[in-house]
Amino acid sequence: MPSLARTLCLAALLLAAGTSLPLQANDASASMTTQTESSNKDRVRAAFQAWSDGTGGPFALLADDAQWTIVGRSLASRAYPDKAAFMNEVIHPFNRRMAKPLRPTVRQLHADGDTVIVFFDAQGTAVDGKPYVNTYTWIMEMQGDQATRVWAFFDAIEFNDLWTRVKPAPASGTP
Repeated sequence: MPSLARTLCLAALLLAAGTSLPLQANDASASMTTQTESSNKDRVRAAFQAWSDGTGGPFALLADDAQWTIVGRSLASRAYPDKAAFMNEVIHPFNRRMAKPLRPTVRQLHADGDTVIVFFDAQGTAVDGKPYVNTYTWIMEMQGDQATRVWAFFDAIEFNDLWTRVKPAPASGTP
């Protein structure tokens, strides 16, 4: 089983590079993709394509008890104990700040055992008319069809600017 430390190092290098770099190991056995890796990549790729198309999104992959950790020093950085907490405290308020939803463009998608790393850009338009553009790296631990742990890396300055500049629109059904 691949080590999480190795996977985190790969993700950190990819994020630090800021470019689309292929992740290739030196030994020949690393070039063989397992069925698990292939299935996980396909599942995540399809979720991101649905997000890009506006017909779905990656959060449907989350197990109800999935822990989501935002790494760094953004205003939302911390570990969220489950899907509901993460969605209610980050994703729903984020989406209510957007006039045109966030849409991703995947730069790299890498699988290592049960871990999938997605390196992507995303952009949308905030309710104040200004663009929101950020680059993300998500490290997703998969079990079966679902992500059970996720670590998210992104530009905290860009995120914090949106979070403090734009007041979320009321939730649907809220007067």
